[in-house]
Amino acid sequence: MEKKELELISKEIRKDIIEMIYHAKSGHPGGSLSIADILTVLYFDEMNIDPKNPRMENRDRLVLSKGHAVPALYAALMEKGIVDKNLITTLRKFKSPLQGHPDMKKLPGIDMSTGSLGQGISAAVGMAISAKISNDSYRVYSIMGDGELQEGQCYEAFMAANHYKLDNLTVFIDKNGLQIDGEVEKVMSLGMLKDKFTAFGFNVLEINGHDVDEIKASLANAKETKGKPTAVICNTVKGKGVSFMENNPGWHGKAPNKEEYEKAMEELM
Repeated sequence: MEKKELELISKEIRKDIIEMIYHAKSGHPGGSLSIADILTVLYFDEMNIDPKNPRMENRDRLVLSKGHAVPALYAALMEKGIVDKNLITTLRKFKSPLQGHPDMKKLPGIDMSTGSLGQGISAAVGMAISAKISNDSYRVYSIMGDGELQEGQCYEAFMAANHYKLDNLTVFIDKNGLQIDGEVEKVMSLGMLKDKFTAFGFNVLEINGHDVDEIKASLANAKETKGKPTAVICNTVKGKGVSFMENNPGWHGKAPNKEEYEKAMEELM
């Protein structure tokens, strides 16, 4: 797809996120908005998936390790035609398949149930190992938060990814600099993140996580890289696209009221 087409889809995904969280009266808008462009490129330009057969065996897999940002994933699946968009007002409602964290048993298109931070990347590594063992061609993608990297389990997964030479695994780090308690660097500094991934044996790229051309280029680079996994450090803005949510940790886990909802939707038009 052309850049303008992808940018329009990203905007629709952001509108869907706000719509869902407003009707749910709860959710995580900040970290959902910051990954909208990454998901757009993955689902509309890169991944081998079939909307008519979302569980086809050789599909590419996506593990949203930062599971609380699932409104962004639901929105991408709706725009792709995998999930019925009429469900948009049912987020977090009783018996709705759109729960507050992704549940692979409730919704087609969800490749892994996630929620506890740090666990999703381990599942993604397992999927990539499985593909190597069975000689399957599918690729595995995982999206992680920078605050999530404070979990020790992540580094065990990174060691395994290097040890098994998982060049079919690409990890996107949503580096928006904020988490529920404030600035990531003040809560628990991640230090020299690029150097850390390099030390773990990754092919490491650092990009603007809102520039679809840079995201596409990173994916091309990852596919060309052999013998090691790829980590893409994405510099992003928490709450991207809604002025009063951008870079505001207060919007980590809060729903907009009617006035805020209307203002957000107006800005996204």
